[in-house]
Amino acid sequence: MKTSSPLFLGTIVAWLFLAFIIFGLWGCPTYRVWQQEMEGKAEFAKAEQNRRIRIEEARANLEAEKLNAEAEVERAKGAAQAIKIENGSLTSKYIQYLWVRQQSTLNDKTVIYIPTEGNLPILEAGKRNTGVDPFEGED
Repeated sequence: MKTSSPLFLGTIVAWLFLAFIIFGLWGCPTYRVWQQEMEGKAEFAKAEQNRRIRIEEARANLEAEKLNAEAEVERAKGAAQAIKIENGSLTSKYIQYLWVRQQSTLNDKTVIYIPTEGNLPILEAGKRNTGVDPFEGED
């Protein structure tokens, strides 16, 4: 008997095709479940990493605030010593000195209004040139 008859080969191909379909019917849902499980694990790991990052940022902010508070305490100690040197009172000269020293932190666009004797600011009316001559027509 010949084993390579077309009927025998057809039967083997049919069984292989049937096995492939059965494997596909079982394998596809199983693969989807596995894939979703892996996506869930990846999402969980990402969320955990983001949480760790937020915790580290909060720790860094806390440390920065502590250092800022320490710097503020040191500034206050320095001001207290300066006042002590000034015999415990703030003189107008020292206040002017502090004001002038503070001006170095301002940028060039800062407008400072200095009060006059009537406590009214000196306005910048003549500072801006609008192209109109206020004295035009006067002879």
